[in-house]
Amino acid sequence: MATVHHALVLNLHQPPGNLQELLEHQTWEAREILFALDRIPRSLWGREDLARVHLSLSGTLLETLSDPVFQERVYGIVDCGALLWHLQNQALFEVVGTGYFHPVLPLIPEADRREHLARWLDIARHLLWRPQFQGFWPPEMGFSMELIPLLRAFGYRYVFVDSEHVEPVTEMSWQELRYRPHIARHGDDEIIVVVRDRELSDAQESGMDVDWFLNEVAERTRWCDFAPLVTTCTDGENGGWFRNVTEGANFWSAFYLPLLDRVAAGEADVRPTFVSDYLDEHGVHGEVRVRTGAWNTGWHHGRDFTQWMGSERQRQAVADFAEASRMIHDARWFAGERGVTEGPESDALAEALWHLLRAETSCNLYWGESWVPRAEADLHAARQALERAVSLAPSPTAPEVGSEAEAENEPDVMSATLAPESASARSASHDTESGVRDALPTDPSPDAAVEATSTRGDVDPSATQP
Repeated sequence: MATVHHALVLNLHQPPGNLQELLEHQTWEAREILFALDRIPRSLWGREDLARVHLSLSGTLLETLSDPVFQERVYGIVDCGALLWHLQNQALFEVVGTGYFHPVLPLIPEADRREHLARWLDIARHLLWRPQFQGFWPPEMGFSMELIPLLRAFGYRYVFVDSEHVEPVTEMSWQELRYRPHIARHGDDEIIVVVRDRELSDAQESGMDVDWFLNEVAERTRWCDFAPLVTTCTDGENGGWFRNVTEGANFWSAFYLPLLDRVAAGEADVRPTFVSDYLDEHGVHGEVRVRTGAWNTGWHHGRDFTQWMGSERQRQAVADFAEASRMIHDARWFAGERGVTEGPESDALAEALWHLLRAETSCNLYWGESWVPRAEADLHAARQALERAVSLAPSPTAPEVGSEAEAENEPDVMSATLAPESASARSASHDTESGVRDALPTDPSPDAAVEATSTRGDVDPSATQP
């Protein structure tokens, strides 16, 4: 049997302000998360010969870890500066791109997707000292084929997708479908898709020993007449398996390091690998389609985004994202046409967009309706900022005779009524230039009425209220 290549992928995300809130109200839980993050590079020091880990770090987590105020607050628990420095080790870590505020990309407008991707690249290039990121991690593994042109435009070579949603276009066996990378196409664009093994990933999330993993991988790949790529993807700092501080009782000390020992001793037919290295050596096989969906959660299978869209209030929030996005990007277009790039109007538009993007954080929809008030509060703040921007803009001049066609194509920003607190869904339009990024407002604090905290993993959010 050919050597099995194992791609380990860990998603690391904490929503805006969450670690700060946990430190204030549930200190031990915050420490567990910080220890889990810090444990990743510490566990792998000196293992550069074999260890290979893909990391997705959300923009909000990177922002928190690089914040000098937060760094000072947690110094003595974790040295955030040293942690970020160790994550630059490209012998151990292949960092993959994602969205800044960790949105479920198929559920938000196209113009906002571009903003999330561009802002993540800005902070990741600065903190991690990488000019390019080959792979992409869709937050919550939320993927649709229409994302392919966008991912290619941002330079991504491959994207992770869940095995539940992959369908063959080229004839292939079950083993080939799951354990080989493939091409997926949308229009004139194509991208490599790397398939997450859902069942093995479930085991990685909850806890497994080396013997079980090696036996299971051997059974699943026994009929492969090619070099299989087995990909397991989970959160990397949530749940007791990753947070456990007891030596020999967490993912790293009970599973991954013993696995490396077995590989080094020649007692395992599994070899850790980076996806980029596998692709360079083995290439891709065949074409597939990927159905729209997300990864499985503790409650839902991910096929219809029920986790994030199961209630009317959740669906209304998604509709409100689209409405607010349309108005904000129309207003930004109108300002751009007039050459407005700085000053009070520009600042207000930047603030409106920032609140909108933060509202789209997946955690705001993940916990049923418990966190939807956070999204609603940010949407309200976005509308207020947009109203200020509109009040500062001049009224559009009346079109000259014969210019009706041009006028019809321009967004009627000034006469548009600002969205009510619950607006119906409308499709986003008018793309925005991705080359210029707006500065973040200086006060990112959420509304006091929605200061719940998240731990994801296996903790009910109702138990984490301060």
